[in-house]
Amino acid sequence: MSVYDFTVKKPDGSVQKLSDFAGGPILIVNTASKCGFTPQYKGLEALHRKYADKGLTILGFPCNQFGAQEPGDAEEIKSFCSLNYDVTFPLMAKVEVNGDGADPLFNHLKSEKPGLLGTKGIKWNFTKFLIDKSGKVVGRYAPTDKPESLEADIQKLL
Repeated sequence: MSVYDFTVKKPDGSVQKLSDFAGGPILIVNTASKCGFTPQYKGLEALHRKYADKGLTILGFPCNQFGAQEPGDAEEIKSFCSLNYDVTFPLMAKVEVNGDGADPLFNHLKSEKPGLLGTKGIKWNFTKFLIDKSGKVVGRYAPTDKPESLEADIQKLL
C-alpha cells in the first residue's frame, strides 16, 4: 500500500485522491493555528513557492488534538493561514492523527515511519512526513525540525 491509495477530505467536504499528486514528492504536515510551532507555516510556504513548479506538493492537515490549538472551523483556519502567513499550499479538512478516530492516512504514515524508539503516535503539531514519487513514506520529522531543514531531503526526491 502507498500513500497514493488514500483519499482525504478537503475543507469543503469533497474528496481529494492523493494519487492526483503522483510523480512528485509530497510533504504532509499536521498543523495548528495557535501553537508555538505555527510560525513554521512561513517555512512551509517558502518550500512550496520554491519547489512546487518542480513537483513538490505540501499538504497541511489541521488538527485540534494537541492542546486544543486548532479550534477554528475550515474558513477560520484558511483565513488565519492566508492573512498571517500568505499560505497558498493546500490545507485539507481538520483531522485526528492519533487514537480511535485517527484518519487512515495518518495511521499509514505512522506505521510506515515510526518515531523515535519505534513509537507510532504523533507527539505534537507540525510533525512532518516526506513521501517519494512512488508514494512511499521516506522521512518523518519532529515538530522541532524547521521546514527549511528538510530542503536537502526534498531536493533528492525532485
